[in-house]
Amino acid sequence: MDGVFNINKPEGITSFDVVRKVRHLSKIRKVGHAGTLDPIASGVLPLCLGGATKFVDYIMKDEKVYLTCMKLGIRTDTYDREGTVLEILDFDLSEKDVEDVILSFEGEIEQIPPMYSAIKVNGKRLYDLARQGIEVERKKRKINIYSIKILNMDLPYVIFEVRCSKGTYIRSLCNDIGDRLNCGAVMWSLKRTSTGNFHISDSIDLKDLNRENILQYIAPVDTALTQYPAVNLEDVYIKNVLNGIPIADRMFLDKISKNRLYRVYIYKNEFVGLGIYRTVEFKMVKLFIRSNRL
Repeated sequence: MDGVFNINKPEGITSFDVVRKVRHLSKIRKVGHAGTLDPIASGVLPLCLGGATKFVDYIMKDEKVYLTCMKLGIRTDTYDREGTVLEILDFDLSEKDVEDVILSFEGEIEQIPPMYSAIKVNGKRLYDLARQGIEVERKKRKINIYSIKILNMDLPYVIFEVRCSKGTYIRSLCNDIGDRLNCGAVMWSLKRTSTGNFHISDSIDLKDLNRENILQYIAPVDTALTQYPAVNLEDVYIKNVLNGIPIADRMFLDKISKNRLYRVYIYKNEFVGLGIYRTVEFKMVKLFIRSNRL
């Protein structure tokens, strides 16, 4: 069984809990999620099974959309409502003041990941260090906040939608907004409504997935990779490509663009992986099927 699930993760469980359940239902050991959701968060969690796990990193590169509720006037060690309260602050801000600051985070910005995150520093997970009371310096990361749409404001709560790049921590965004407003803020709730081609309207609730219907909800891996253009190989190239031999034929190379990933198909509709044209040749970077099939 190879393919991708669009799971709607509920609050209160980890992303690995979802992986564990799908392993149990599918009886497939190789299962991986494309983009972690914290236990406090719900929403779209793509899961790759079998050979599709090779493409997790490529699926995770897509932009993401989150529905966020933020609470002003509070700081916690985790930047969300589940952390230890560090400070409660009074504030006297107008809705316009709050709106202006929130919208000022649109664009390319630098963000410091939270201590309670799975990022490794010197081989150790930040959340493991944080639980020991150890705080280490974290490097700023460039991220993109493509848009922020404020949906409701009933201070101290603000509900807004964020469209952002991979690697964005919404908890850190809320904390940074609170710092700029000089009143503190935490992420109160979070729902991921889409990531790349996966949308919550097309997802299946984890509780509704079972052994009888699991095959109905698995999609071919290439349906999650449509951000990459497709290229069909002529029969003459098939055996070489599936054995890792690059294509240097100008007649083929002149039809595609340099330094761009392509979904590669043989026999018109059989997906075989991702390839790229660099310098003077086209080469596969991820194979979905094995060469011994020929």
